[in-house]
Amino acid sequence: MSAGLVTQARIVEAAQAWLGTPYHHQASLRGVGCDCLGLIRGIWRDLYGSEPELPPPYSQSWAESLGGDRLAAAALRHLRPLSDAGEALPGDVLLFRWRAHLPAKHCAILSAPDRIIHAHDGAQVSEVAFTDWWRRHRSHAFSFPELAD
Repeated sequence: MSAGLVTQARIVEAAQAWLGTPYHHQASLRGVGCDCLGLIRGIWRDLYGSEPELPPPYSQSWAESLGGDRLAAAALRHLRPLSDAGEALPGDVLLFRWRAHLPAKHCAILSAPDRIIHAHDGAQVSEVAFTDWWRRHRSHAFSFPELAD
């Protein structure tokens, strides 16, 4: 899928291709296993070819407070930040944190105004309702780079 223009709709299609992939911490192989970051990494590869960087080892714990906000920092290096996370469009990347004082430790693709696609610990890549709980825990929103209008 790496040839051609990258559009918001194409990002959602790429995310949907990962539906049903089993959860596996730190993996990123469609149909075999991935975690939430592995899903975003795999979508990036589907759209652009190779990854811009490989992540260092990281914990599964949403409550981890050590090491700074590494997920958000990596997103800032490679994605375009949105000034208002509430204005994210389908195809944008959302980051989530467990509590306001903790770093972002989860990510998803907004697939529709009321739906997200994410890899769920102990389950698989799923499309779920973007409920008030998710909205309260959303910390950042980003667009993929070089999007076609």
